[in-house]
Amino acid sequence: MKSYTRIYRISKLLALVFCLALVQMLQAQDVEKHKVRLNGQYVKVMDGEVMINLKASSRIGRQNVAITGAHIMISNEVGEEEYALGHVMTDENGQGSLVLPSLASLKMDSTTTYTIRALYKGNDTLTKASTRISVRDAKIIARVIEKDSVNYITAQLMDAATDSLLADRSLFTQVDRLIRPLKFGKDFNNTDEEGSIMVKIPDDIPGIDGNLLLEVVLSESDEYGTVKARVNAPVGVPVVQESTFDQRTMWGPKNKAPMYLLIIANFIIFGIWITIVYLIRNLFRISKA
Repeated sequence: MKSYTRIYRISKLLALVFCLALVQMLQAQDVEKHKVRLNGQYVKVMDGEVMINLKASSRIGRQNVAITGAHIMISNEVGEEEYALGHVMTDENGQGSLVLPSLASLKMDSTTTYTIRALYKGNDTLTKASTRISVRDAKIIARVIEKDSVNYITAQLMDAATDSLLADRSLFTQVDRLIRPLKFGKDFNNTDEEGSIMVKIPDDIPGIDGNLLLEVVLSESDEYGTVKARVNAPVGVPVVQESTFDQRTMWGPKNKAPMYLLIIANFIIFGIWITIVYLIRNLFRISKA
C-alpha cells in the first residue's frame, strides 16, 4: 500500500513538471520576434582605409528602433566558399564599422566583383538578418591645378581592375570640415568620356595657414560603393587667429583678469574692512563710556 502511494505521488509530480514545461514552451512560441533590418555600406578612401559601415534597426511599436549591442559577423564570399573577415558590435545608434584590409587581399569572382556578407544571428526577441554588399574596385586620381590664376581641382574616375575610364558618373567636391563637409561646385559633376571632371575652387574658403583638405567623392554607387579621394592644397584664405589667451580680458582665467577690475575690487574690499574696523572701534568706545 505504501509503495503504491509513493508511486502515485511520483507520477503526480512528474505530470506537474511536464505540464509546466509544456506551458513554458507554448509561451516561448507565443513571443513575437521583431524583424531586423540590416543595412551595409562600402567606403573606400584612396591611399587610406577601406571599411564596411553597418546599421541594424527594427520596427518596434510603429517606430524604427536602433539595435544596440548586435554582434554581426562579416565575411568574404566567393561562390560557395566563405572567408571570415571579422565582426562588429553595434553602438547605441545601432551602427558599427569594420576596417578591411585592402581589396587586393580579398577574393573576387570571375566578374571582378567582391561580395561581402554581414550576418546577425538574432536572439529570443529579434530575427536573424543578413545583407550582401557586392562592389567592384574603383579609384579616383585627384589633383589641384592653376589655370589663368584660378585654382581648379581635377579628378579622373576609373575601374581599378580593368583600368577602364568611367564616363557619365556623378562626382561631387567638398572641403573637409570638423562637423560636416562644405560642398562646392555643382550638385552633380558628371565625368566626361575620359572619366574626368574639373571644378573651380572658391577663393574665399578659410583654412589654417591657407591649407584646405579637398575631397572628390563617388557617393553610394550601386556598382562601386562610396569612393573618396583627398588632396591637401594651400588654396584657401589664411585664418587670422585673434587669440587673447595672453591678454588680460574679462573672459580670461583669474590670473589674467584686467588690472582696472582688480584695482576696483580690492579698493571696495579695503573700504569695507575700514568701515568694519571703524564701527568696532566706536562700539568699544561706547562700551567704556
